[in-house]
Amino acid sequence: MTIAGLPLHPLVVHAAVVLTPLATLLVAAFAVLPRWRWLTRWPAGLTTLVALATVFLARLSGQSLLSSRPELRQLAEVQTHMQRGKLLLWLMLGFTVLTVIGMWALGGPSLMASGRGQQEKRAVVLDRLMPVLLVGGAVVVLVWVVLTGDAGARAVWG
Repeated sequence: MTIAGLPLHPLVVHAAVVLTPLATLLVAAFAVLPRWRWLTRWPAGLTTLVALATVFLARLSGQSLLSSRPELRQLAEVQTHMQRGKLLLWLMLGFTVLTVIGMWALGGPSLMASGRGQQEKRAVVLDRLMPVLLVGGAVVVLVWVVLTGDAGARAVWG
């Protein structure tokens, strides 16, 4: 996978490294700021979905890069980066599912003065548990994307 002769992986990775932390911050804001859920609900959800897509594409392009340069498999740094990237994809998938559930489950006010479009609370237990799960998931994904990127940078730059 290349674009203009450049491997796609380094290009896609930059999108994943920007969008994944942005998604975690938006989801955390959505979770802990009930008054602002009307504003953060859809940006958090959509950014998380796009971040998942970029992480998935980074994984595919990384596998393509390895198939075109099999000698890279022998490097311990590349092995570490591959393992962390694989786990990051699963973590992002779980985080995305959790975010979608949170978008559905968490109540919040409406932008409209009439209150039309207000999201009703589904269950009191979800209103208390989901913010904790969302923030915890955001922290885990944020730390893991940094560790994965660090492993990749060490593989390239030493």
